[in-house]
Amino acid sequence: MNWSDASAGPDGGLLVVLAGPTAVGKSDVALAVALRVGGEIVAADSMTVYRGLDRGTAKPSAEDRRLVPHHLIDVVGAGEPFSVARYQTLARAAVAGVHRRGRVPLLVGGTGLYVSAVIDYPDFPPAPPSPALRALLAGEEPASLHRRLHSLAPEAAARIHPADRRRLIRALEVLSHGPSPAGAPPRHDLLMFGLRRERHELYRRIEARVDLMFRRGLVEEVAILRAAGLTRDAQSMQALGYKQVFAHLEGECSLEHAISLVKRDTRRYAKRQLTWFRRDRRIAWITLGEDRGTGAAAADIAGQVAARWGRIVE
Repeated sequence: MNWSDASAGPDGGLLVVLAGPTAVGKSDVALAVALRVGGEIVAADSMTVYRGLDRGTAKPSAEDRRLVPHHLIDVVGAGEPFSVARYQTLARAAVAGVHRRGRVPLLVGGTGLYVSAVIDYPDFPPAPPSPALRALLAGEEPASLHRRLHSLAPEAAARIHPADRRRLIRALEVLSHGPSPAGAPPRHDLLMFGLRRERHELYRRIEARVDLMFRRGLVEEVAILRAAGLTRDAQSMQALGYKQVFAHLEGECSLEHAISLVKRDTRRYAKRQLTWFRRDRRIAWITLGEDRGTGAAAADIAGQVAARWGRIVE
């Protein structure tokens, strides 16, 4: 039996979703699962789509990509815009391609809206900039914008900081064009898993990752992008780490302060990610820690795939 033989929705086929907060260990678990079940990984990350953003986005290594095919990595240049609508189109095409090859697709990442775009929403229409709507919303305070967004899309509001005016306005702009997932038929036969850790352990991993980003040359990478003409208003420069380093290079804060801001903001982002995913009752949660590492979690997930479809690749 091919993995795509059985179908629950109009597109058919098994789709394994692996979600969770940043630095929890999704990439390692996903790689191990993919190797066990003959899978390919489709990234659900709003920043790994950008070429040139390597030091601060935890992209899979060249070796990992050799072992398992990865999709939706390095899709656009750092100066190009990228929308949820475009992601949805590309990701669904990637999933369909994995099914055609008789393999199992793993949708892996922490960008909740990207995950939802693939599994829940009808086709997103393109959401071009709306100057009139932006002008109208620009007169509101961020707190008011956040309340407005929360009333329309609580999940989207959960992942955007209440003071982030630019992203709040853009989210409201997208919603003015986009459909609601309510009542939409399932597109795939879903197996959804979430990874989590004890808070103190997750925060320790976040801080260690941030330190590694800077040791590997995050400041130098942002300096190169800046010298090439990229401005701090670029969509890609809103990524955690990049916007704080950009401020440092502009002389607004010391390097030490920039590093502390990246750690603080990443912890806050992880909390918002967990808020988003915890609302999805389809997700089966796996707690990683000293008594359950990557191998055990991967074996658990792969076993559930095998139990449903009767095949596993060792």
